Amino acid sequence: MGRMPILVGFFFLLSCVSGIARAERVVLFLGDSLTAGRGVATDEAYPQLLGAMLARDGIADVRIVNGSISGSTSAGALARLQWYRGKIRPSVLFLALGANDGLRGLTIEEMENNLAAVIAAAQAQSMRVILAGMELPPNYGDDFTGAFRKVYRDLAARYAVRLIPFLLEGVGGVAALNQADAIHPNAEGHRRIALHVYPVLKQHLTEPHAPGKE
Repeated sequence: MGRMPILVGFFFLLSCVSGIARAERVVLFLGDSLTAGRGVATDEAYPQLLGAMLARDGIADVRIVNGSISGSTSAGALARLQWYRGKIRPSVLFLALGANDGLRGLTIEEMENNLAAVIAAAQAQSMRVILAGMELPPNYGDDFTGAFRKVYRDLAARYAVRLIPFLLEGVGGVAALNQADAIHPNAEGHRRIALHVYPVLKQHLTEPHAPGKE
């Protein structure tokens, strides 16, 4: 009889450890001001809205970490990933960078190499990756905007990651869904982005993860 309390305590500890492990499933968002939620309240930015949607659907063992920084380009993404990797051990990386690269005239090759390095580093640490594509305004010319768009498709195919072709689908260019600067989504715009992204993120978190597939 003396061993019974020890066994009960042991299994209780195992259940607690298991619960902690489940609670540590972290989705890390790496983006720029569009994902950081510039101009809206913290809980109105689409990553936080996605967290609330997951909880509503009973997926409560997921923590959303928004590591996005306004003004950032793809150049600093690898260093940011490495910092967060040591702090929170993400299981899913949502990569939403490149808009500032294009606006600042960085070369397509630089952007592609930067994003590729981040994806490769994430996969080497067993993170699943969702890549959010961006679009440039048409005044940048068909050749440049086409090459810019192609980067995301090529990376998704090369690394077998899930691609959201355009993060701002249905929001970009719609005055009623953006702030006065016509660039950053307002609260309703972020809600639309969350609705657009949610099916992909939910599937990522609920489907079995086959080796070599996202």
